[in-house]
Amino acid sequence: MTLFKDLGLSSQLLKAVEREGYETPTPVQLQSIPPLLAGKDVLGIAQTGTGKTAAFALPVLQAMTAERPPQKRRIRALVLSPTRELAAQIDERFGAYSTHLDVRHRVIFGGVKQGPQVRALQKGLDVLIATPGRLLDLIGQGHIDISHVEFFVLDEADRMLDMGFIRDIQKVLKLLPKKRQNLLFSATMPSSIASLANSFLRDAITVDVSPEEITVDRIDQHILFTRKADKHRILANIILDEEVSCGIVFTRTKHGANRLVKQLVQAGIEAAAIHGNKSQGARTKALDGFKRGNIPILVATDIASRGIDVDGITHVFNYDLPNEPESYVHRIGRTARAGRSGVAYGFCDESESGYLVGIQRLIGNEIPVIEDHEYHFEKARPKPEQKPGKIKDPNAKKSSNSRRRSNNGRPKGRSGGGNRSQGGGGRGSSGQRSGGQQGGSSGGRRNHRGNR
Repeated sequence: MTLFKDLGLSSQLLKAVEREGYETPTPVQLQSIPPLLAGKDVLGIAQTGTGKTAAFALPVLQAMTAERPPQKRRIRALVLSPTRELAAQIDERFGAYSTHLDVRHRVIFGGVKQGPQVRALQKGLDVLIATPGRLLDLIGQGHIDISHVEFFVLDEADRMLDMGFIRDIQKVLKLLPKKRQNLLFSATMPSSIASLANSFLRDAITVDVSPEEITVDRIDQHILFTRKADKHRILANIILDEEVSCGIVFTRTKHGANRLVKQLVQAGIEAAAIHGNKSQGARTKALDGFKRGNIPILVATDIASRGIDVDGITHVFNYDLPNEPESYVHRIGRTARAGRSGVAYGFCDESESGYLVGIQRLIGNEIPVIEDHEYHFEKARPKPEQKPGKIKDPNAKKSSNSRRRSNNGRPKGRSGGGNRSQGGGGRGSSGQRSGGQQGGSSGGRRNHRGNR
């Protein structure tokens, strides 16, 4: 069995690792740390929760201490993250691992005043963790110089592209020195990520801890078929019946998250939402309350959930099934950590049966169905030979027919508003604007601004 002390880490880092309770490296750490220490570029296929922050933070810190910092510190390591929460968590981990080292690190992101961030930059830093928007803002103002970066990490690359950050990433890459060590982490590896990786990684070592390799054996999974309108009732019943004290609920849209929190509060359940439209103060308050146990239920969208790494989550609820099967594995992986067990419930309405087919195909088995509940809806079950993908919402068709009838059988003209009033964003099956959370080009740009 390989231990951290076998990886070639310094005594100071080993002390910090021991203090954090780490003994045996995770697969991504075991496969990433040695080549990074050897100066190689690494392409990692891994999700949040696999231990990848330590996989790149420990080698970075080792490089920082290989030589004494110059009198005027300069940014030698740059970590790019898609969201404020994940950036803050990475910075917190750097703090934990550098306890016994003379290394200065700082996180910067939008949504807060830049003054304190600028003052920290003026004092000099070794490691900078940032979201792309605020990084480029401060570079443009002359507060940040990344021309001396020796180690560049692009974390959650697939989410970066979903959020519309590709141009910002390309701008940052042009400003970095050509001679540097690179690491790219992504939960999935579509062609767009492969192209991005090929544009700046050099002879990279590939580390693949993909969703298929992440065990979900300790997670007790269940699917409930229901009408969309009954989902919040089922959720409230389970939370109350099982006395859930630490659970996370995933919704597809930001508006849906806000509405669900109101419904839970009306049912006597303390809950808070976290998503891109929330102010940074509200997001931090909600996350802190969840971590401390004051808020038992956190309702989150996929984008905002990146960086939520809380010990002791017992329940994960897929209130809306994700349209990307890999996201399902990522979501339920928030429970059953550190050898614990966990429970994952998925609510499938009639429009989501194709998503369920894709999820079950990915994980290689059918998820057990709970039928003995008062809101069971058999029509939501996937049909035989059904293919993965989005299913047209039958309620949307009825609504459309109703509108035509109310217009005396004539379709409404564009002059009356029509779809143009929606700003080009489509509507998802829940009736809410889907572009903001599903990574469409317009939604990506909106989320991009929200994470500056």
